[in-house]
Amino acid sequence: MSQVFHDIEKKIITSLKDNPKQTPENLEKSTKLSPDQIRRGIEWLKLKELANVDESKSSIVSLGKNGKESLEKGLPERRLLDLLKTKSHLSDLQKELGPVFGPAMGLARKNNWVNATADKITLKNPPDVLPGEKSLKQIGKNKLSVSELDSDDLSGLLRRPDFVVEEIVKTKQISLTNSAKSINLDDSSGGIDVEAKVPEVFVARTHPLKDTIDEIREIFVTLGFSEIYGNMTQSSFWNFDALFTPQDHPARELQDTFYLDGISAKKIVTPEQIRKVSDSHKKNWRYQWDINEARKMVLRTHTTCVTIKHLAETKPDEARVFSLGRVFRNEKVSYKHLVEFNQIEGVVVGKDANLRNLMGIQREFYKRIGITKIKFWPTFFPYTEPSLQTMVYNERLGKWVELFGMGIFRPEVTKPLGITKPVLAWGGGIERIAMLKYGLDDVREFYNNNLSWLRSATKCQ
Repeated sequence: MSQVFHDIEKKIITSLKDNPKQTPENLEKSTKLSPDQIRRGIEWLKLKELANVDESKSSIVSLGKNGKESLEKGLPERRLLDLLKTKSHLSDLQKELGPVFGPAMGLARKNNWVNATADKITLKNPPDVLPGEKSLKQIGKNKLSVSELDSDDLSGLLRRPDFVVEEIVKTKQISLTNSAKSINLDDSSGGIDVEAKVPEVFVARTHPLKDTIDEIREIFVTLGFSEIYGNMTQSSFWNFDALFTPQDHPARELQDTFYLDGISAKKIVTPEQIRKVSDSHKKNWRYQWDINEARKMVLRTHTTCVTIKHLAETKPDEARVFSLGRVFRNEKVSYKHLVEFNQIEGVVVGKDANLRNLMGIQREFYKRIGITKIKFWPTFFPYTEPSLQTMVYNERLGKWVELFGMGIFRPEVTKPLGITKPVLAWGGGIERIAMLKYGLDDVREFYNNNLSWLRSATKCQ
């Protein structure tokens, strides 16, 4: 079956048939193609198994600063030996040679070329050609391959500082494979290979986790909820105190929460609300509430702080709102825990709102996201009573797993903030839902930048 070749490929094949082994630089000259065209053409031929690329490394040497000086004046030891033909006093030699006297003398004594006394040096029996002189002359002002030089003679110069500069040069030799040598380019023009594989193209797409977030947002909007927004940094008052979490609760310790060092909130809320929240803590938890603890700034540990602040500011008779965003927990990273993840938080306010309404909303949400096997389990949360845990059945694991927490805000949460109607609340991690949707056992997979998985994950689950 004939193949179709690009003009670039044809020019490279033709040139290599005339000259079987060439470097990319040679091909540029022989084909009149640009370096980029040569690179692309070689890659195309390699993929078609029509070209071989042999890579090799060679060592190239040239003279450094001291090497150039020695080429002009002679090696330090040669200059010493030449001076000894007319002078022998140590002081005269030192004055004449300056800083190179020490190294020159060291080499001369090491090789037994001189006799030395306290103040006099005489020639013994030096060789006609000193080690390194031959290589020094050969290199001269050029760059030579190490293979062109006497390795024993060169080795001494390589050990001396800044005498010889060595650099590694990589070269490529391009040649045709046996199948390419028999190609008749005249037969390849005009034909179309209908069985050839098409190029694999990966189109841009949104991240699977972002798809899940967008899907959850759309579900709540279609259920009549409005989205509210809040800062990722919050005062401890809104993150903990307003939610009836005592100031000595373990969740407020450094090992669980990220605090912003040296930053405190100036004005958190109205004096009246501070007084009522403080009284609620003192009466029910029986400890001395500290305003300074409430002023400490944290990276929010949940999005509930956004919704409770919204309710305290608006005091609605009826409302359906949700908050969605990043939260932060000082936890050990594992297959199911991250220090930074996404959370969805929703509330419903109404005079007749009850636990049955809350379970109904949850069932509808899970149904729309594709989860049908759910049940509710009694549990405890500091700011809701009664409180439930949503359990969903993981078909792949064959067991029930916990997902969202939910309940009705306690009066100790709502009354101090002036909220008079019952508030249904729920929230949970979005990554856990995404793990169910995409069949993952490790939450870290969403952040590993594994391109093969990102490309294979279907958009609709």
